[in-house]
Amino acid sequence: MPVPADLSPETVAAMEARTRDQFEAFRARGLKLDMTRGKPSPEQLDLSSGLLTLPGNGDYLSEAGEDARNYGGTQGLPEARQLFSGLLDAPAGQIVIGENSSLAIMHDCLVWALLKGVPGSTEPWSRHPAPGFICPVPGYDRHFALCEEFGFRLLPVALTEQGPDMDAVEALAADPTVKGMWCVPKYSNPTGAVYSAATVRRLAAMKTGAKDFRLFWDNAYAVHDLTPTHHVLPDILTLSAEAGHPDRPFLFASTSKITLAGAGLAFFAGSPANVAWYLARVAKRTVGPDKLNQLRHVRFLKDFDGILRHMAAQRRLLAPKFDATLDALDRHLADLGTVRWSRPEGGYFISVDAMDGTAKRTVALARELGIALTPAGATWPGGNDPNDRVLRLAPSFPSVEAVRVAAEGIALSIRLAALEKMRASQ
Repeated sequence: MPVPADLSPETVAAMEARTRDQFEAFRARGLKLDMTRGKPSPEQLDLSSGLLTLPGNGDYLSEAGEDARNYGGTQGLPEARQLFSGLLDAPAGQIVIGENSSLAIMHDCLVWALLKGVPGSTEPWSRHPAPGFICPVPGYDRHFALCEEFGFRLLPVALTEQGPDMDAVEALAADPTVKGMWCVPKYSNPTGAVYSAATVRRLAAMKTGAKDFRLFWDNAYAVHDLTPTHHVLPDILTLSAEAGHPDRPFLFASTSKITLAGAGLAFFAGSPANVAWYLARVAKRTVGPDKLNQLRHVRFLKDFDGILRHMAAQRRLLAPKFDATLDALDRHLADLGTVRWSRPEGGYFISVDAMDGTAKRTVALARELGIALTPAGATWPGGNDPNDRVLRLAPSFPSVEAVRVAAEGIALSIRLAALEKMRASQ
């Protein structure tokens, strides 16, 4: 981002001096605040305290009369799969319920694909020395870390407000050594982008060089609205099947940011062939998931409308924190013209495009104020943002007042880093 033409060196120097005075006054407060990860706050977790008393009255039986305390039921209780069918946009029969971590399910799918291949494979993915994976950026650092752990070749493509740059995606997917793509289709981490209907259709229908190409469709924020608007995306399973690629999507989700983050449920969904493949693999490492927890969730949330009511209560806790962060960014940065930020309608993050070459400096300045931020570069494969630009802000965990204070310090840090850079470039 260039220096605004109407700002003279004298004006920039004066702005920097004023901002530094504000920065030093803030530092004198001796604060210690953590804005590194998008974790639910204690107040959000309290909304699900009722789970801890369930199942009550010694009633451990599922609707089919199964004792949820015992072994078995690898796919998950039918009523639990039905409850979360709307969350995943998948029929209950094509859903598998695991333990609490969808990231663990993604890990297993990658490992099994490398060792065994997937439906449609002629050989395991590991037969390629460095299979490729398409990664919209900015994106989720844990997705990238999984691929890096197992030697995938990561291929960044730009994430726009409509989703990934599909011309770039289609060009990369034509390579037969490119095996998959990460997708966070709704309220993407960290920008909050919602994939457009056209983007979803192109992903479902595009030609790929690999016949066993997979979309790792991580719908982590499917019901995590920050406004009364509940965005509904086209059904990727149906669209892929209609386009002749029924096995293309691997769907993932969890209740980590719905109920109890460390004690929720995680989900895999896909075509009948993909579900059969997954169940055949998972049956080798478990004799059944925690069905008591599934029963608790069914009795606590009751139905999909119950999930939405629960998330409306979450929204009332979260939205003021996002508003406070955006207010600070608006007040401190609007006049620069060198910084932009997202205004997400859902999810857990605000993404800031700082002035090029200032993200690392901003994180260091915030640290001087006692504010811990996600490391600059975390939203890119290998932790390497080529423009040193993107910052991911996570306002969910601290109290509203703590977020309000931290946002002031973050905005001052972004502003000071930008003015330092502007002065140096004039």
